Amino acid sequence: MPRLSFAIRVLFACCLLIATANHIRADFQHGLLWDYGYGDSAYWASRVFWGALTFFDPLAVLLLFKKPRMGIILTVVIILADVAHNTYYVALNKQWLEPFYLSQVAFLIAVVLLSPIVWRRTISRVALANPILATEFG
Repeated sequence: MPRLSFAIRVLFACCLLIATANHIRADFQHGLLWDYGYGDSAYWASRVFWGALTFFDPLAVLLLFKKPRMGIILTVVIILADVAHNTYYVALNKQWLEPFYLSQVAFLIAVVLLSPIVWRRTISRVALANPILATEFG
């Protein structure tokens, strides 16, 4: 099952890297605090949030492979916050069927469904590598 955990982390990493590329492209074209086309209705905090994803998405990718449990936590936090945040703007502008939003919701569903598999596999691996911890996880 380690292959399954690794494959799921690769899937998450690919999605996060696509998001990173989109944010970097937007940063170069429009600046780090771009309004993502929402103009004056985009709050300053939203612009900071979108800009911060340029850094947090690749950090999550790195953690998915260096510290998988922390990577899963950060991935869950990122996508939950992103969908919750963007739902506000999607609702204001009636963009429910826009590809960017549907892809974020699909990624959220995948993360919610698949993260427990990675989490359990990571705990098992930690317990096997450190028998003292095995009793805590067992």
